[in-house]
Amino acid sequence: MILRILLFAFSALIVCACQPVEHTQKQAPHIIPEPATLQLKSGTFQIDRQTTIYADKSNSTLLDVAKQLKGTIDSATGFDLSIQNSNSTASNSISFTIDDNTTSYENDEAYHLSVTQESVKLSAPNATGLFYGVQSLLQLLPPQIYQTDYTLVSQDTEWHIPAVEIHDYPRFEYRGMHLDVARHFFPVEFVKRYIDLMAMHKMNRFHWHLTEDQGWRIEIKQYPKLTEIGAWRDSTLVGHYTSNVYDTTTYGGYYTQEEVREVVAYAQKKHITVIPEIEMPGHASAALASYPQYGCIEGKDYQVKTTWGIFEDIYCPREKTFTFLKNVLTEVMDLFPSEYIHIGGDEAPKKQWEESEFAQQVIQREELEDEHELQSYFITRIEKFLNKNGRQIIGWDEILEGGLAPNATVMSWRGMEGGIKSAKQKHDVIMTPTSHVYLDYYQADEETEPLAIGGFISLEKIYNFDPVPEELNAEEAQYILGAQGNIWTEYMHSGDKVEYMAYPRASALSEVVWSPHSKRNWTDFWRRMHVHFDRFDVLGVNAAKHYENKIPKFDNQ
Repeated sequence: MILRILLFAFSALIVCACQPVEHTQKQAPHIIPEPATLQLKSGTFQIDRQTTIYADKSNSTLLDVAKQLKGTIDSATGFDLSIQNSNSTASNSISFTIDDNTTSYENDEAYHLSVTQESVKLSAPNATGLFYGVQSLLQLLPPQIYQTDYTLVSQDTEWHIPAVEIHDYPRFEYRGMHLDVARHFFPVEFVKRYIDLMAMHKMNRFHWHLTEDQGWRIEIKQYPKLTEIGAWRDSTLVGHYTSNVYDTTTYGGYYTQEEVREVVAYAQKKHITVIPEIEMPGHASAALASYPQYGCIEGKDYQVKTTWGIFEDIYCPREKTFTFLKNVLTEVMDLFPSEYIHIGGDEAPKKQWEESEFAQQVIQREELEDEHELQSYFITRIEKFLNKNGRQIIGWDEILEGGLAPNATVMSWRGMEGGIKSAKQKHDVIMTPTSHVYLDYYQADEETEPLAIGGFISLEKIYNFDPVPEELNAEEAQYILGAQGNIWTEYMHSGDKVEYMAYPRASALSEVVWSPHSKRNWTDFWRRMHVHFDRFDVLGVNAAKHYENKIPKFDNQ
């Protein structure tokens, strides 16, 4: 596979190098994800110091999008473009328009982008569509547009935009990326950078995995021990899971509520919704190390875990446990305005419930069949609380076991089967199967790659993924909201490693969830990726450039 990619890339580079400039300028643009429709026309629009941006200054969200475009252009060019009130007829202008005629757009995230020699016109039914139009507009410019220090850009750079007509809209409403900050912690600035890269690819859901056996990462003021104790482990596994070797360094960290609000507000400006995950009833070791009274085993010395895997620690279904979780979720809801709250529900061994006299009494009292139905009872109680507060739950596909909570959305990770079953039951589904979108898996020969958890998912495999299974009919397929790429960080100690594992595979996923399925073309995607790698270079993104045979090594592997 690697040899095939190398040969393809080498031949593509030779072709590009041999073609005359006039011909390459007429090539199709290198936009990722691929727009629904794009018509390349003759001529170009040139941005210069006299270019004016027009936008309705009374519309704050529209104006914010215009300001973001101005900031990007000014940083790369050294210009100081002016933003004036709307005037869609001016020459040498970039104009933003909220179009009240929504019937001309396929959905509320659609946009129209028209570039001529005289002007650039962006229209959409709302500011979100305009924001996505800006992402495409930037990718029509040279990669240096992403440079934040104009003194590093060659003075010979020409800020030309090819004349195009683009009508674009997403295929799926849920276009997600996940980040586990519990196994390894990442500072706010990196989380913002992660969000920036999502926005560049028109992704719109950031799934923030905040709690685990190995660390509790969000401040809860009513329960300070969650971060005083639960956010820290006294050592960490070194090397692969099978090594049984540990360091002796205390490791941890957490986000204050002020930092969480900062991240949420930052994501909103990028038109991304942040979905927090608070794990239950399993993956609870860090919480129970902080507050052991919510476990089932009296006197147990619960510990924040120092290795990876599945552990038996589980919340006990006592009333005081539900009170604790409701109080935690109340603070979480105050921080996150998202409709969805992810409650985990995965990998919850039932041994401690089987051995708990109280848990068995609950099974008998509630006339439940077994511990799987006890988990459904547990999840349903949490769902009712969140529904009462105007929120909906997402859970991993284990929440199907014992009966699905009435309004739950299922995140299907153990293959596609859970999603198929849920859609047939008329429950919303987000496809995130290990087979295609687990970005902690190897992406090339593991003998030459930095340490990963295992498995193998190539760039091409992700690109060929379809979130809608053939087993579903047209009506059932409507319950597939979209898909998500997952970054689990057992073996990712740094932001550089996260970027290496995520990109360019997340670029391929962005096209899966945005572009029409009928336009899927691996060869053309790879053509466009060559310029996208140039953008990554300008941004300093540590993308995996296997076509250049650049395989870096990382500290701690």
